[in-house]
Amino acid sequence: MLQIISKVLGTKNDREIKSLYPIIRKINELEPQFEALSDDQVKAKTGEFRQRLADGETLDDLLVEAFATVREASKRVMGMRHYDVQLLGGMILHRGSIAEMKTGEGKTLTATLPVYLNALSGLGVHVVTVNDYLAKRDAEWMAQIYNWLGLSVGVILHGLNDEERREAYYSDITYGTNNEMGFDYLRDNMKFTPSSKVQRRFNYAIVDEVDSVLIDEARTPLIIAGPTEENVDKYYQANALIERLRGEHYTVDEKDRLALFNEEGISWMEKQLGVQNLYDPDNIEILHCLEQGLKAHHLYKRDVDYMVQENKVVIIDEHTGRPMEGRRYSDGMHQALEAKENVKIERQTQTLASVTFQNFFRMYEKLSGMTGTAETEATEFINIYKLNVYVIPPNRPVIRKDLNDQIYRSKKEKFDAILAEIDALHGKGQP
Repeated sequence: MLQIISKVLGTKNDREIKSLYPIIRKINELEPQFEALSDDQVKAKTGEFRQRLADGETLDDLLVEAFATVREASKRVMGMRHYDVQLLGGMILHRGSIAEMKTGEGKTLTATLPVYLNALSGLGVHVVTVNDYLAKRDAEWMAQIYNWLGLSVGVILHGLNDEERREAYYSDITYGTNNEMGFDYLRDNMKFTPSSKVQRRFNYAIVDEVDSVLIDEARTPLIIAGPTEENVDKYYQANALIERLRGEHYTVDEKDRLALFNEEGISWMEKQLGVQNLYDPDNIEILHCLEQGLKAHHLYKRDVDYMVQENKVVIIDEHTGRPMEGRRYSDGMHQALEAKENVKIERQTQTLASVTFQNFFRMYEKLSGMTGTAETEATEFINIYKLNVYVIPPNRPVIRKDLNDQIYRSKKEKFDAILAEIDALHGKGQP
């Protein structure tokens, strides 16, 4: 029955998309008029819009003209014209929803439309990317449009001091990564005076690769920690014993990330340590070091989960493959890895401030996002963030064929298949 109704009335996604086409027509109708304006007249639109907001109009009242302004500015400054589907995506983002746009459909250019419109309020707009490279690239690229229209652009990068960060956050538009913005929030909450803070109110954010940030990393905590008083020698002692273990002393379950001593292993440890009961409260510290050491040796792989740089253990981000300098595993795991790699052990830390991405991004008054794959997580987005997902149609029909995933029983079989595919393609003369 539901399928019949959907065929007659269309899906919720179809109905919402169709309801926006009259607005697109209005924007398109303004194009000849805006093309006839001089550069100075187009630039003057920003001041005009801000005055109209001050006089009581809303951002929605300005949407048609503001989008037409950005399209015209982009044509003149960058030689790029927003397609109708990009206008569509821009409206979805402005409404505080998620726009699913396939790779190559121009998400970066699409974002300029709601970014400009919302920046007119003077309350700030954050464009969130997953790494410094993308933040810097997109800020420099799109700043050509924003600066031409009289808006300021800042970018938050690793290594900036407080004054540089404050200047970036008080720009009309701020680009940065979810990590940098999250840590700035934590640091601000540890400041003693409001004047020393670098951020201002969380007004509006557009999150790129929103499924990765708000779903995959939703519960990932950002933590600022300080050192505790702890005897780190126990980790070296535990590591020396772990290295002497035999396979019959423990069990490992890589799927569930478990590494546990069995009865034989516990007896062996008690004999080596000269204690009667390893689980006695007096032995709790060394037991913890041993358990973390076992995990360090059998669950954490060098150059996969972490790397050693300049005699320091650096975590590798599982989502991006990039080193996460300054981030440390908690609960003694980082110390266990340092003992394993025979580098200097830094003292265990205590949490001074912490926030998850889920809680951080829910502080924005309006939140939206872009990705190529969000529809599969649509239920989570609506339940957790109250964000609807809308699939934006491509500008041209997609001729790409998406084949089914191929799953192998082991990594060896997987890599053998990859090599065979490479060999076959090479034989055809393909790069």
